[in-house]
Amino acid sequence: VNGTRLHYVEGGKGTPVILMPGWPQTWWAFHKMMPALAKNHHVIAVDLRGMGTSDKPAGGYEKKNMAVDIRELVKSLGYEKAHIVGHDIGAHIAYSYAAQFPDATLSTVYLDVSALPASLADAKLLPAEALSGPFTNDFYIWWFAFHQVNELPEQLIEGRAHIYLDWFWKSLLYKQDALTDRDRAVYANAYNTPDGIRGGNGWYKAFPQDLKDNATYAPKINTPSLGIGGLGNPLLVDFMNARLSSPQLSHIQESGHYIMEETPEKVIALMLPFLKSNDPQRARR
Repeated sequence: VNGTRLHYVEGGKGTPVILMPGWPQTWWAFHKMMPALAKNHHVIAVDLRGMGTSDKPAGGYEKKNMAVDIRELVKSLGYEKAHIVGHDIGAHIAYSYAAQFPDATLSTVYLDVSALPASLADAKLLPAEALSGPFTNDFYIWWFAFHQVNELPEQLIEGRAHIYLDWFWKSLLYKQDALTDRDRAVYANAYNTPDGIRGGNGWYKAFPQDLKDNATYAPKINTPSLGIGGLGNPLLVDFMNARLSSPQLSHIQESGHYIMEETPEKVIALMLPFLKSNDPQRARR
């Protein structure tokens, strides 16, 4: 689709629900939620462009273009409309999808992240003060810059992804046991090669263009939207209230960034009624 080949995992019957993960994960991030969703929906968990076993082309990582990837995937599956669910980078794409294809979007669900706020353009190279406390107190997104460096990350991380990713699990998980050794190995394997590292970094290298593209979308997007926050709840709430009309917002306090794996039952309990309320029969194939 859209000049690239996407890998996805599907199950169930009903209206389509597209699940899009973010960095540093793959479609596997949704594996705890997919069986419950598949009882009433056709669930499609996607490895995004540059992720997992999807293609990792040299370019095309602007979220506006990656939304086209997903739009063409939806059409290739025989659907006119779909529910769009995103976490992290996947949430950036969900926002762009709804902005570009509102008539093809039944609803959007944003998991701990919505889209890039314009304020990111003014992010500082140095934190305001020394980072001495827990990450949740000293929130500093240093990797946003690191992932935009050409070639060096591949050289540093290749074969050592487990070391690199363990920092994120330790810093961004509220429940450290939410990811098993197998889960961690799945993700380390996905980002352990030069192509895997370069593909993931492509999403970050596109951030300057993403900010420009976001500024061209309608000031308010009217698509029904649900935001479920964990660690990132303050930023999620600020963006959704500013750029989405009448969003539904929930905060799972005892969760870090990876809420699909830390509190899957709570996320499902919030998602299912929301999807049902925006689930007309005409969306079916």
